[in-house]
Amino acid sequence: MQYKATSPEDYISQVPEERQATLKKLRKTVKDNLPKGFEEGIQYGMIGYFVPHSTYPDGYHCTPSEPLPFMSFASQKNSVNLYHSGIYAVPEIHDWFVSEYPKHSKRKLDMGKSCIRFKNMDDIPFDLIGELCKKLTVNEWIAIYEKNVKK
Repeated sequence: MQYKATSPEDYISQVPEERQATLKKLRKTVKDNLPKGFEEGIQYGMIGYFVPHSTYPDGYHCTPSEPLPFMSFASQKNSVNLYHSGIYAVPEIHDWFVSEYPKHSKRKLDMGKSCIRFKNMDDIPFDLIGELCKKLTVNEWIAIYEKNVKK
């Protein structure tokens, strides 16, 4: 679902009421665990965390006017989706997450390349997401991004 939000608070206020507490908790989990240097805002219609232009002036190669994205989350029709670029770009992080997930949730992992879909709001593994947030610093993410983009 597309929301026309101007801030994370605005985004959360627009989602169905039964999801608002979950999104607030997810936002707090990310903000409490993401290394310093990432900024929060609305990016691509979602609550996003990115490397600001003040740190990485080149921005995102597809759209240089956009800051370099790192992770985001969104309320979709049938799920809450978490997107994490490190899961896609770093095989060790992907493998770690896939192996740790069953220790934190009874549900089957529903995952794409960088997207983790949570259909049951009561089964979101907030502790595991917190650990995932800590896996890459801003400088590590920039180095990985540049290595993969400039191939």
